[in-house]
Amino acid sequence: MCWPRHVTDVDVVTRGAWRAAVVHFLLLCSRISCIHHPSTTPSTMSHQTGIQAGNDVKEMFASARNGDEYRLVKIVIENEQLTLGTSRKASKSWEQEYDSLVLPLLDDKLPCYILFRLDSQNTQGYEWIFLAWSPDSAAVRHKMLYAATRATLKKEFGGGHIKEEIFGTAKDDLSLNGYRRHLTSQAAPLPLTAAEEELRQIKLNEVQTDFRTKKINYIQLKIDFEQELIKLCNTEPTEIKDLPSRIPKDAARYHFFLFKHSHEGDYLESTVFIYSMPGYKCSIKERMLYSSCKNPLVDMVENSLKMEIAKKLEIENGDELTSDFLYEELHPAKIVHKQIFARPKPPAGKRGGRRITRAPGEGEEEED
Repeated sequence: MCWPRHVTDVDVVTRGAWRAAVVHFLLLCSRISCIHHPSTTPSTMSHQTGIQAGNDVKEMFASARNGDEYRLVKIVIENEQLTLGTSRKASKSWEQEYDSLVLPLLDDKLPCYILFRLDSQNTQGYEWIFLAWSPDSAAVRHKMLYAATRATLKKEFGGGHIKEEIFGTAKDDLSLNGYRRHLTSQAAPLPLTAAEEELRQIKLNEVQTDFRTKKINYIQLKIDFEQELIKLCNTEPTEIKDLPSRIPKDAARYHFFLFKHSHEGDYLESTVFIYSMPGYKCSIKERMLYSSCKNPLVDMVENSLKMEIAKKLEIENGDELTSDFLYEELHPAKIVHKQIFARPKPPAGKRGGRRITRAPGEGEEEED
């Protein structure tokens, strides 16, 4: 079964992809001086700027690494030196303090570095997040300077203490939600190899064949928002009594169900397409994506796979999916045409003279 790969027909260049291109450009700029010196490695390239940490930075790093007093340390470049911008002490959990401490320190026109301490620890001590801020409105010279000095700062602080490193050009990138998105993307599975993709395609083709030959009677599909794919997620044998339990109560899904029944003495096996959307329990993005992908999916199944869909349904929950409900949707009761009552015609022939009623004395002249 070759389900559509992309959620939308047009690929959109996301803001994240544009930022990644900018970062790549800056890194290339920082390595230009290596072209004529093949022995120079990227790890030593950051020292080409000649910018080193000042004494205030070194003292703060030593204090921050060896205790739980500080929650945040901001570092800026001033007078060709890494300088302490500001620091904040911890008073609550890291999640409660994150946005309130980090976001106000992000200047719209100046890059900076921020080290934010988590509450988790590794063998070397507390773990930190390294945030590299480079706003779009900053001068190109500043962007290049900070990009070329990142490795210096990480080495000075100690790479073993840094759990995650995030680069951002908009405040949302370095917000708590942005950090969580970063963790989600890091945990996402790697792209399939050619062999894995081939095995996946073989499995889909088998499912398609099994459903068309009625070896399986139920298919459930879901949208993978990260990979922009419609994926197969369930093909368990399903009776009509089991169908309501297949409908998730907190997520949208597409379903194909082979409904076996009798109608007017004939045994039928009808394919029913069910689009389940549990109301406002789903995000706006999820509702919009599932709604916009529904018709292209159905068109592909009917036109490309040549599968006849007898009925298309949209439901909020699975409680209404009973045998009687599906039967009535497939075979609605016929409404007997009722003849409208005809008003009888008036009797034929002369109906007599027209009667005119006048008030007494009306139309008579007044007598003297």
